[in-house]
Order: sequence, then C-alpha cells, then structure tokens
Amino acid sequence: MSSSRSSKTGTGSPWDGEFARYFDERAHTLRATAYLLCGDWHHAEDITQAALLKLYLAWPRLSRHDALDAYARKIVLRTFLSEHRRVWRKREKLTDALPEIPGEEGSTEQEMLVRHALSGIAPKQRAVLVLRYFEDLSVEETAATLGCSTGNVKSQSARGLATLRKRLGPHFSELALSGAHDDGR
Repeated sequence: MSSSRSSKTGTGSPWDGEFARYFDERAHTLRATAYLLCGDWHHAEDITQAALLKLYLAWPRLSRHDALDAYARKIVLRTFLSEHRRVWRKREKLTDALPEIPGEEGSTEQEMLVRHALSGIAPKQRAVLVLRYFEDLSVEETAATLGCSTGNVKSQSARGLATLRKRLGPHFSELALSGAHDDGR
C-alpha cells in the first residue's frame, strides 16, 4: 500500500495505528466527559463508542491532527445532544419519588451530590457547565465547541449555575466552601 492516505477504512487502513494510539491515549478522557454529560457510565460508553466511530470514519479527511482533542470532544458533545433531542420524551417519566441512585465506587458523597444535581439540568446548560468547569475550557473555546456565541455560553452558564445552586439547595454552601480548599475543583 502507498504511504499516502486513501479513503479506504477498515482493517489495514494506513491510519489504523495512528488512530489506535489516539484511542488508547484519549478514550478514557472522552468517556469521562460523556459521563459528566449523561450521568450514566453505560450510556457514556455508548456515546464514546459512537463518537470514536465517527472520528475514525472522518480520520482520513482530518488535516490538522493537532486539534484532535477539541474535535473529538465536539463529536462527543454533539452525539450526546443529538441523542438527547431524539428520545428525551420517551425516556422521561415523572414521579413523586426520587429514584435510588447507586453510589459510584470511589466517589465521594459530594461528587455524587453534584452529579445528581447536574443530571437535572437542561442538556445544553449541562454541556456548557461540563465544558467550562470540568474540562476547563475558556468561554471562547466552549463557544467554538458548541458552535454558538460567547454571549450564549455566558447566559447558559449563568442559568445552569443558578439551576445547579437551586438543585443543590443547602448543600451548595458546603460544596463551595470545600471547593475553595481543594485544588480549584
């Protein structure tokens, strides 16, 4: 096979090794981002797999491999938002009682509390909060990832934080104080 890229994908593609290295290095981080977006490890795995498949299929057309992380993160985000738009009405079931939320192994009570509160925020606001405060992207980088204006990011962030504060209720001040003593998280 020649060393130039062709449009063929699959076993024996010239870029398989390159993609496999990227997958090994970044799949865990992409899965963590997907988890923060959806709140379920199994669903996060599905989102990550779908996103990595899309990335693999686009790999031969990508000319800038220095921007892969931002592109992969955008694919994860769009996969989550697209899936959420299609089936949210089918998944939502209103009840009077809160569901039992199993604890994640190694998670602190505070982390579980924040994840639960985050799960009740609108998808676009949740995406902004995850990108801004968990992925540490700037307002401009978040806007570029979401394909919206910086003003939209700021308003979605303000609304999302207000909803998060409301959902956390009396726990918010405890988390804010403990976060001030951590490494900024």
